Amino acid sequence: MGGICDGRVVIVTGAGRGIGREHALEFARQGARVVVNDLGTGREGDGRSAGPALEVVEEIRDLGGRAVANSDDVTEWGGAARLVKTALSAFGRLDVLVNNAGFVRDRMLVSMTEQDWDDVIRVHLKGHFLPLRHAGAHWRERSEAGDPVDARVINTSSGAGLFGGAGQGNHSAATAGVVALSRVAAAELGRYGVTVNAIVPTARTRMTEGALTTTTAGPVDGFDATHPANIAPLVTWLGSAGSRHVTGRVFEVEGGAVSLADGWRHGPRADRGARWDPADIGDAVAKLLLDTPDPEPVRGA
Repeated sequence: MGGICDGRVVIVTGAGRGIGREHALEFARQGARVVVNDLGTGREGDGRSAGPALEVVEEIRDLGGRAVANSDDVTEWGGAARLVKTALSAFGRLDVLVNNAGFVRDRMLVSMTEQDWDDVIRVHLKGHFLPLRHAGAHWRERSEAGDPVDARVINTSSGAGLFGGAGQGNHSAATAGVVALSRVAAAELGRYGVTVNAIVPTARTRMTEGALTTTTAGPVDGFDATHPANIAPLVTWLGSAGSRHVTGRVFEVEGGAVSLADGWRHGPRADRGARWDPADIGDAVAKLLLDTPDPEPVRGA
């Protein structure tokens, strides 16, 4: 097998099902050796099973590719460290980290429990930080030893992370944090030869049950616009050597469409050159609002 990732070694977290599975398969088709990480949990993080990761490994081997399974918990320091060591032990190197693991506990804020909050923040935000931390340290060590590094990190945010999602305060906060983490990591790791980008995928998976309507969830003219395989081509390219000029970006991807999310920018400003009188602030804010486009609406509100 050969392609745009020929010879590269890739870790994909949450790769047992859905979008992560399609990432792993496409990287293999493009010549990469793949570490398939998955705990085999349910939609809300319940239970564990080695089956999903092992099944994807078998699929890759049936394609003629090379892969190993890993069932470490990426939200634990030691688990994330062992995940990176798995790639190094199995294939002798690590070139790409795709952080994809996650689950949802959707509740309105007034119904959300502390556990709902902590678990979603842990799996999405800490589950991105820890593999990134250990992979980044490995690449820094290689770079400082004089070994050229051409590595990639692709993180996974969400539309809720960009715009907010009603009933998804925990998921929105966690995946918004993924975007901020990605920007910081791109700035810090670039000196070692590492690029870091984030994607905002829209696809039909266990996590989007109920969010995609029946009118948008099936094939139209033979093209299934919400199939999770549609996300993999962008991610595979971002993991390739050809993307080394792209870092610190956030890509929205759905069906056959790819776009750049433009993020926060400094907007209109009012400066009186002295401390404001509280009575005058209202008029100043009203003018700023007139000069600024309305924000994108919160999803589902």
